[in-house]
Amino acid sequence: MPSFKEAAILAIRKYPEVFSALEEYERTRKLPKFSYRKRMDITIDEHILKKFKEHCREKGLNMSRVIENHIKEELHKA
Repeated sequence: MPSFKEAAILAIRKYPEVFSALEEYERTRKLPKFSYRKRMDITIDEHILKKFKEHCREKGLNMSRVIENHIKEELHKA
C-alpha cells in the first residue's frame, strides 16, 4: 500500500484540476466549476428528435449525456 505522500503525488498527477481548484479556494474562498458545459444549437429532423425525446424519457436518460457519449465514441474512432 502506498504511503500518503505517494498517494497524494499520484492523485495530483491524475487530477491536477482538483488541486488547482483547492488552491483557488484557498485564495478566494470560492470553488471554481469543475465541469464546463456549453449550450449547443443544432438542427435535426423533427421526427427523429421526437422519437429520441420519447426514448430518453422512457429509459430515464439525459438527452445531452447520450449525445455527448456518442460524440466521444465518434472522436475515438478518428
